[in-house]
Amino acid sequence: MAMLELSPSSSSHAIKASTFHSSKLSYVPSRISHQRRLNVRPPPRTRHAKVFCSVTSKEVQAPVAVPTEDPKKKSECYGVFCLTYDLKAEEETSSWKKLINVSVSGAAGMISNHLLFKLAAGEVFGPDQPIALKLLGSERSREALEGVAMELEDSLYPLLREVSIGIDPYDVFRDAEWALLIGAKPRGPGMERAALLDINGQIFAEQGKALNAVASRNVKVIVVGNPCNTNALICLKNAPNIPAKNFHALTRLDENRAKCQLALKAGVFYDKVSNVTIWGNHSTTQVPDFLNAKINGLPVKEVIKDTKWLEEEFTEKVQKRGGALIQKWGRSSAASTAVSIVDAIKSLVTPTPEGDWFSTGVYTNGNPYGIAEDIVFSMPCRSNGDGDYELVKDVIFDDYLWSRIKTTEAELLAEKKCVAHLTGEGIAVCDLPGDTMLPGEM
Repeated sequence: MAMLELSPSSSSHAIKASTFHSSKLSYVPSRISHQRRLNVRPPPRTRHAKVFCSVTSKEVQAPVAVPTEDPKKKSECYGVFCLTYDLKAEEETSSWKKLINVSVSGAAGMISNHLLFKLAAGEVFGPDQPIALKLLGSERSREALEGVAMELEDSLYPLLREVSIGIDPYDVFRDAEWALLIGAKPRGPGMERAALLDINGQIFAEQGKALNAVASRNVKVIVVGNPCNTNALICLKNAPNIPAKNFHALTRLDENRAKCQLALKAGVFYDKVSNVTIWGNHSTTQVPDFLNAKINGLPVKEVIKDTKWLEEEFTEKVQKRGGALIQKWGRSSAASTAVSIVDAIKSLVTPTPEGDWFSTGVYTNGNPYGIAEDIVFSMPCRSNGDGDYELVKDVIFDDYLWSRIKTTEAELLAEKKCVAHLTGEGIAVCDLPGDTMLPGEM
């Protein structure tokens, strides 16, 4: 999947931001209280200015209109912007939950363009969860970030209480409770996978340091920028004060694609497909597991008896679905990636249905399967809905599945050696077992 370029120039010690000043006017939309800002003409922007677009912190009290001169004289304002209200008192009587801080990198990219509006609308954390969006971009995407913030403002989401934008992760990640790391450089023509690992690895090392310094100690991190498994490993290694268990690499889109293909073959709707696991790396070595998957509660191999199709066509379709989509449409799978990020978060904040599980790339230390430790590997998980998870123990393996798992494990171990200089483990040695493509690459 193609990703927004996020320039490494966003390093905190390379960038110091100044803040625009804006006047504040408040209003009361129909049935909700929601304060916003109108920006007046700002002073000339410095090269590394940080811009705050929108709105209301729960700590901000709306201004109270004070009559000047003749109290009978009509004030010079328009419509709802003439109205004021006591934000603090209104919040105290609200049934909404405490504000949640969500930071998103690559926020001006196509994936975020789909994702942010789902977050703001309450589709992810629920219809009673107010949210603050903190959007991270690069120097060259700053104008686009302002446009994103303007669209979010114009959408009048009642749950969206704050929007801030910036190019310094040390500012944008402050107090983050969720960090969705989407921004990364795409793999260009002729670029070796090792080069991509190094370029993007530097970005995620810096973001890991920023999270370690300023984010909530229990922040949940979902890494989307490719190569996402190893980027997640780099990020967690640079954030020693945050539990390694809190870092995830997105493999939910691969799981969704596997469910789609199984449903098509079996002639059922996709909600009849359960217990699908993606094992390993988010690359073409990933292993869509049909051995443990079920259709209508029955093992897939009892419903789809064509073993050759399962081992060959099904597996390859899932592994290469992103590339096939690009060939058909000429663009990457931004919308379905955004949906899969929503699914990944919801799987952590809502209880997993009894007997089912979901796939996510997580740290392997202590895993019950015999997979090598100290890498980020996609495995089957369950959640109680508290943002945490546990690995599923009741899975089975056969020779076919295990041999495929060992192949993707070898690739991740080789990638780990490639980025040793970014994880504090010595000098990098790159000897990748094959230059496998990422799902979605040409």
